[in-house]
Amino acid sequence: MFRKLLTYDEAKKAIEQNLKPKPLGAEEIPLLDAYNRVLAEDAVSTLEIPPFNRSTMDGFAVKAEDTYGAEENQPVKLKVCGNVPIGELPKVAVAKGEAAEIVTGAPVPEGADAIVMVEETNRQNDELLVYRSVTKNENVQKLGSDIKNGETILKAGRTLGSREIGVLAALGKSKIRVFKVPTVAVLSTGGEVTEPGQTLPPGKIYDINAYSLCTAVRESGGKPVYVGVVPDEKEPLREALERALVSGDIVLTSGGVSVGPKDLVPATVGSLGEPGLIFSGIALKPGKPVTLGLIGKKPVFSFPGHPTSALLTFHLLARPVIQAMAGKTAGERSFVEAIAGRRMFSAKGRRTFVTVKLNRDESKRLIAEPVETGASGAITTLAKADGFVEIPENQQFLDVDEEVTVWLFKEAL
Repeated sequence: MFRKLLTYDEAKKAIEQNLKPKPLGAEEIPLLDAYNRVLAEDAVSTLEIPPFNRSTMDGFAVKAEDTYGAEENQPVKLKVCGNVPIGELPKVAVAKGEAAEIVTGAPVPEGADAIVMVEETNRQNDELLVYRSVTKNENVQKLGSDIKNGETILKAGRTLGSREIGVLAALGKSKIRVFKVPTVAVLSTGGEVTEPGQTLPPGKIYDINAYSLCTAVRESGGKPVYVGVVPDEKEPLREALERALVSGDIVLTSGGVSVGPKDLVPATVGSLGEPGLIFSGIALKPGKPVTLGLIGKKPVFSFPGHPTSALLTFHLLARPVIQAMAGKTAGERSFVEAIAGRRMFSAKGRRTFVTVKLNRDESKRLIAEPVETGASGAITTLAKADGFVEIPENQQFLDVDEEVTVWLFKEAL
């Protein structure tokens, strides 16, 4: 039988109090390897960007006052004094009544304070006809107008994507300090489980859970290590868990956590070291038998064998721990507001999570439709569901057309 079931809130509190997850330290890595890593320190600029006044157009660098009064039928005449190529300092200066040919991105030469677009001019040898006046600083990006020297551009804790890495490259950084990635050992249990890629023997199923959990670990900022499939036998299970504890900062298992004669995981985890089991069983649906152990400072999350239950309880309980250890800030989960497409019932006395698929109705409203999670939908739910809806213990159901919050499996939808 299960020990006393914790409420969902009690389980989260127990995780917070016993694990106290925090970053594992920092390391310096090449910027090109920093995708999806988390900054361990503020990124502060040591230069002005742009580092010079630069042209934002192809055209001619001029003194703005020299163009005043220029019109389509009465152009201003200027003398072309030279040109300014990109990638080097100007070798010309612009005096009164002069213009220098310039390309986009090139430094504005001394004496000039505006750029006339090439489309608004007509050059005849060294004579330039200007058909529209410009104002001071027009088509000029000023020194330091984008980034100031000493300005904090990215704060510690920021997850690095393509935009952030581009900004860091603009600061001239080839390496960056990021939080270390937690290593997560993942194993599946059960005599009926076979690794994908092998011939499927009669009575066997492929290992869904380890593959979906390994990918969920990556999405959460961790590095998965696939330990393999372990039979429901005490010694092989114990040996596999001991190997997993050596190779991972966190251990995830699936299967073997219920109350049958082959459900050996809770007792085995509890025998591996102190403080042992933190809880075994939570009053939630799905995922009631989920178990947490703590061996030294390493957490061991043991999920049910049902694929949807395993993935859902991972997102509810393990994902925040992995994110915290990877340096990711709390509250990064994406959600959307939607309308319940059908009545969704709770399990009496248990926090209930209903997996849903999102669609738009004729009025363009976002509709959350429950996805079957029973025996007939154990596998297809993983592909169909966009997220889940939470129903409190004291609420019997969510009614049709009721507004609901859908917590997304992916960071964005």
